Amino acid sequence: DLHRWVALVVAAIPMFLSIRLMTGFDRGITEIQFWTQIPWIRSFNIEYFVGVDGVSVSMVLLTAFLSFLCVIASWGITKATKGYFALFLILEAGMLGVFIALDFFLFYIFWELMLIPMYFLIGIWGGPRREYAAIKFFLYTLAGSVLMLVAIVALRLDSGTFDIPTMVELARQGQLTGASLPGGGELLGMQFTTWVFWFLFVGFAIKVPVWPFHTWLPDAHVEAPTPISVILAGILLKLGGYGMLRACFPIVPDAFQSFALA
Repeated sequence: DLHRWVALVVAAIPMFLSIRLMTGFDRGITEIQFWTQIPWIRSFNIEYFVGVDGVSVSMVLLTAFLSFLCVIASWGITKATKGYFALFLILEAGMLGVFIALDFFLFYIFWELMLIPMYFLIGIWGGPRREYAAIKFFLYTLAGSVLMLVAIVALRLDSGTFDIPTMVELARQGQLTGASLPGGGELLGMQFTTWVFWFLFVGFAIKVPVWPFHTWLPDAHVEAPTPISVILAGILLKLGGYGMLRACFPIVPDAFQSFALA
């Protein structure tokens, strides 16, 4: 049982740190807090840039606390338990990373990091139709990730940075228009901000999931082992909404508003 206890201790560390993070968070200001910004891949202006604000700090606490509980709920797993707990902790790292990443490249790395362990956790430890559910989850998420990647690269070429706060400020100043890209950034007859919005929105909508991108969810929920189903409902489905609030709405606000139903 040593690996079970190791997983429990490892999951407890971010839970206690997230409680400390929440208690030390200043609710009176809106700026990013507890941030760390270190150059990472200098040739592409990519940084290890993490921090929390009022939206993400609560999600970090939820993720760490729920992951700790799910490790306890996984105590009854008997099939390949070492692999199960290793993949679970990688999944937790990816989820926490998405909520604290402020560099779009780093955000995408953590976003994709969640896909691999989730695929195996459903495909190996799931129910009778686990392989079908895992492949369906993988294909849907991968399709959304490809669209997101195209949008992220286009935003990087136009803004010169992967820094999300900088992109938001450029958008606020009306400078994120795709004018520096060939053809003014137009794609399939759509303006730069329009197709960037849709690419990001669909990528996040699949994770929510929003109709008509929701058909992977019932299979994944039914076939996933109970602790993973809890993670799926409690955290993973919130990542899509978080992505819209963190990136889609503030970076392309005009397009977001123009396509709103009300």
